[in-house]
Amino acid sequence: MIPPLPDHMLRQLGRTEGDSETLRVLVRDQDTHRLLLLRALLDAAEAAPTAICPPRALDRLRQDWALLETAERTDRTAVRAVLLHPLIGPWAQRCLRGLSATGPGPGPELRADLNHLSALAAAAAIRAGIPFTTRLTAHDGLLSLPTLGALRTPSEEIDITFYEGEMTMYQGVSEPPLSAHTQPDGTTGSADPRWLPVFALPAVQSGTGPVPLDDVDPYRTDGSGLQPHGLSAATHIDDHERKAWAESWAGVTPLLAIGGEHRLTEAAVLLRCLVPLGPPPGSGPVGESAAHCSGTRREAFGAVLSSKPATPAYFASTLVHELQHTKLSALSALVPLHHEGPEPRHFAPWRSDPRPFDGLLQGAYSHIALADYWQRFALAARRVTHRDLAWAEHARCREQVGAVLPVLAGSAALTREGRVLVNEMITLYHRLDDCPPPTGHLARAEAYVATAKVIWQQRNGSHRP
Repeated sequence: MIPPLPDHMLRQLGRTEGDSETLRVLVRDQDTHRLLLLRALLDAAEAAPTAICPPRALDRLRQDWALLETAERTDRTAVRAVLLHPLIGPWAQRCLRGLSATGPGPGPELRADLNHLSALAAAAAIRAGIPFTTRLTAHDGLLSLPTLGALRTPSEEIDITFYEGEMTMYQGVSEPPLSAHTQPDGTTGSADPRWLPVFALPAVQSGTGPVPLDDVDPYRTDGSGLQPHGLSAATHIDDHERKAWAESWAGVTPLLAIGGEHRLTEAAVLLRCLVPLGPPPGSGPVGESAAHCSGTRREAFGAVLSSKPATPAYFASTLVHELQHTKLSALSALVPLHHEGPEPRHFAPWRSDPRPFDGLLQGAYSHIALADYWQRFALAARRVTHRDLAWAEHARCREQVGAVLPVLAGSAALTREGRVLVNEMITLYHRLDDCPPPTGHLARAEAYVATAKVIWQQRNGSHRP
């Protein structure tokens, strides 16, 4: 039996690397899961009792699906850009949960979720250049077309037509229609302030697409549990904030390159959109604090949620950090890495609460990548202040990983693939010793982790350190 991932690829990933061929294996698997999820959604609607999915709603879903199929026959690549958009995942999962729920009938949330398939089909048809006319439903004053943008509207029902690159939305007699010129790449131009296009940042590498900064999709943080993880809420950004994001982004590519060609490759292959978050709670006025928060979502493969990093260097390190989570989650979906239970009982120096084994592995994986990145940054830095900052970050991350590697390596529940992965992490950890940080940074990092462990034990004494 041929393994889903050859060992040489697994070893690359264990070193937090991965060439484009290796990463595309993960991408193909995730894309297949997404397409199966969408098909499962339609099947669930067909199988649902009429009390959950009434005939009228089912007829609409079938019409939307037919438009998707027509668009895909015309331009498969354009349609897949919509279907595989990261934020379609949370929406599809939410629909499936609603369709499988028990109760007297569909609530307003499920109706709104199912209506969103019409907007998805319309966006796909627009990208494919298929002329159509349909009626869409807005919610909470916003009609979102995935990957394209959103219309601010007081109306609930919106008639939309598309013909030869021109999209027109009719909102009833009380509101003038909106026209927007749409390109196949998803860019939309309209002088009407009611239209909120998805802003796009330039591509990480030539030959790849731009990176959407999606602040209008209604499902961008749905079910993500932001607050319990110290993340702020999603936010809409104005022109001034877009400019600030773009300025910070402009410096990211050369800084990623400092971390090695693999850092550019993983960003180019894995990053499909950014979701802007507000500043972390308690961080002070916008723009006056270096405080930052970021995260990923397993069901939104390719999306990184982030507040605006204070500097391009922190922007680059955020991508390094979060794309390791993206990478490891995709790998875990392809091959099982361990059979440990889900109970939270392990000490992790980057968290105050006990972590399950899988969370410990995820955290160690992302932090060892950061330790490697900041070491390379420190060795390349010309300014003393930049070098000191990088050594401090490197020393802290490396010491944090060193505190948990014995737990990972000592697990008897690692699969063969998990053992290969952890062994490569250990190899990378020891390779970092070739260029140790200055003594002062190392001492402070050791004290930081030792203190974190004492505090953790005081809070969670009944758990395993």
